[in-house]
Amino acid sequence: MVSTLGGLQRYFRVILLLLLALTLLVLARFHLMDLELVTPLSGGQAKGPPVTNIMFLKTHKTASSTVLNILYRFAETHNLSVALPAGLHLHLGYPRLFLARYVEGMEPQQHFNIMCNHLRFNLPEVQKVMPNNTFYFSILRNPVFQLESSFIYYKTYAPAFLRAPSLDAFLASPRTFYNDSRLLKNVYAKNNMWFDFGFDPNAPRKESYVRARIAEVERRFQLVLIAEHLDESLVLLRRRLRWALDDVVAFRINSRSARSVTRLAPKTRERARSWCALDWRLYEHFNRTLWGQLHAELGPRRLRGEVERLRARRRELATLCLQDGGAPKNHTQIRDPRLRPYQSGRADILGYNLRPGLDNQTRRVCERLVMPELQYMARLYALQFPEKPRKDIPFLGA
Repeated sequence: MVSTLGGLQRYFRVILLLLLALTLLVLARFHLMDLELVTPLSGGQAKGPPVTNIMFLKTHKTASSTVLNILYRFAETHNLSVALPAGLHLHLGYPRLFLARYVEGMEPQQHFNIMCNHLRFNLPEVQKVMPNNTFYFSILRNPVFQLESSFIYYKTYAPAFLRAPSLDAFLASPRTFYNDSRLLKNVYAKNNMWFDFGFDPNAPRKESYVRARIAEVERRFQLVLIAEHLDESLVLLRRRLRWALDDVVAFRINSRSARSVTRLAPKTRERARSWCALDWRLYEHFNRTLWGQLHAELGPRRLRGEVERLRARRRELATLCLQDGGAPKNHTQIRDPRLRPYQSGRADILGYNLRPGLDNQTRRVCERLVMPELQYMARLYALQFPEKPRKDIPFLGA
């Protein structure tokens, strides 16, 4: 009897020890997950402090406003200097080639930490603004959908789009509407991403020329994100920059409602690829490059895990910050005028309402996550140059 009781006691002690070990393992896992939100990735990546000198070439209609929000937040959080448009300007000289004098406060031998506003890339002038150890990256989107978005967004600006009744009609006979001589007005109508990199959108599609330009981009830009795989791109960006998870979590900024997105027939898509053939070559190359880098540096299994962690954290922040489950709203439904996005052309640009009752600290964090790019740029300008007149954002009635 005594022997049986002793055996039972030993058995229960073993069970209790196993349960204790399991509990400690679960708690450690949660602790590591929480720690990961505020510390950089580890495990096989380069060690060192977070990268803080960054040049992002902000291409048009490519989810670049979401990336811009990430960079603005990081700059504000870490008190970094941003190369902002001078005076009352909202862009860095676009669509003209960038010049260093377009930057507010630019002086000889002075450098900024972050450069991310719209500009047409001009390396010698960019190098006057940014330090030698700057990390360069950009983003591309499938040119078919980039052109569709541009047609809606710049419908009332680009002469080629203004005269065309629809994108189908434009692509059926583009030369009827597009004039090479009006390039700076029509930059959105043909090979716009190629143009943003500083190249000629009307250049002949000679193979040697195309390969040389792609190689030029590859030499200068350490990473090119792909809009259709934005979460995977952000995982790799985080890894390269040695940033914390919360630094790259973002909500979609400057997105359109479904009703302002045009469904394109297969023939129209093929015509768009042909019309924007230089953009297509750029996109194809760097889409392949991105996936090669992801598989080489992370592998499929770890990549899936990192993407899911990013998405899970986004869901947590949406629950914390956003009203109505995080669903984006038409600008007329957004209560806070400071959070209403700019409306352009025929696009219905969406924004967000914050949950009522947030404490001040949480509200500040949430506001940064949803602040439209023009308002955020004006905010950083006021913080960085308090002695200068504030940026005028006309649609806000400022």
